[in-house]
Amino acid sequence: MNSRERFIRCMHFEPVDHVPWWEGWYWPETVERWHREGLPRDVHVVEYFGLERHESAGIDLGPVPPFEEEVLSETEDYRVRRRSDGVVVQELKARGPKDQMPRWLEFPIKTRADWEEFKKRLDPNSPCRYPPWWEDKKRCWRDRDYPLCIHAGSLYGRLRNWIGMENLAYLFYDDPIWVHDMMEYLTEFYCRTIERAVKEVDFDYAIFGEDIAYKNGPLLSPKIVKEFMVPRYKRITRLLRENGIDIIFIDSDGNVEELIPLWLEAGINGVYPLEVAAGMDPVALRKKYGKNLVMMRGIDKRALIEGKDAIDRELESKLPYLCREGGYIPGCDHLVPPDVSLENYLYFLERMKEITLRCH
Repeated sequence: MNSRERFIRCMHFEPVDHVPWWEGWYWPETVERWHREGLPRDVHVVEYFGLERHESAGIDLGPVPPFEEEVLSETEDYRVRRRSDGVVVQELKARGPKDQMPRWLEFPIKTRADWEEFKKRLDPNSPCRYPPWWEDKKRCWRDRDYPLCIHAGSLYGRLRNWIGMENLAYLFYDDPIWVHDMMEYLTEFYCRTIERAVKEVDFDYAIFGEDIAYKNGPLLSPKIVKEFMVPRYKRITRLLRENGIDIIFIDSDGNVEELIPLWLEAGINGVYPLEVAAGMDPVALRKKYGKNLVMMRGIDKRALIEGKDAIDRELESKLPYLCREGGYIPGCDHLVPPDVSLENYLYFLERMKEITLRCH
């Protein structure tokens, strides 16, 4: 059974030799720590760890052209710069821009006029939205033995990034017509951009990226999600399903339990990363939703930090049941943090593989 067959069968609750062995990814600081602890610097990490191949089509759904990155000011400790998405941030100079949470200072969309200007960067016909040598990539994908994904966009997450979380929260009440207009434009933009791809390529699954929740629950009320987002998700998922894509995930940290019924209504039947510290429990979700919901990850990163006994408890409490039930791919409930030693991570992989093989 190859990786593609394994993924498709697992996601449809059919028998497999073992669940797919995937991982989300790692913070750069994590990999640097592991290099100091003995991870060779001349290897591909995924191959070295014996994890399975899965890829994305690489279609660009962001602003094109991107904003020109520039440093606006700096001191001995901090740098203020404009990013490629137009956001101005303050960063600590002692660490790289990918390794820290910045302080957000300014967002590119403040007014309707800003939005009208920003929309010029959201042209679905921009030639560089598709990767170069697209026809050759299609030829290579035709006989692949690994799963292939297409990203289907983001309604809340992108607007939050471009407008600011607090600013956008007020807009839902102060100017809902404008929010409807922006989400409507994004929906049409996503459908027009990916339509060619989903008609020309046999994708195995799709992903929305939202990050719409925090530890205690959603950042938007279910009422707002139902009004503003569910009808638009339905249009995108209809396009996906009409072209054979019936596994559709949404990526959000935090506690998203209140939103799962709305996502299912919208045609989204998968969730990840199932952040345990926020109260997400994949075992409870499987018992509640049965085969209506597929899931990825949900292994508490804190157990990987704590050590071997904690890893054993975490895996044994979840994997035997989830693997037997199907529709689940294990993994850390976010990027693997730099608190996790190489020794602990290798032990986690060893035990994860052992248990998943044992359960099939």
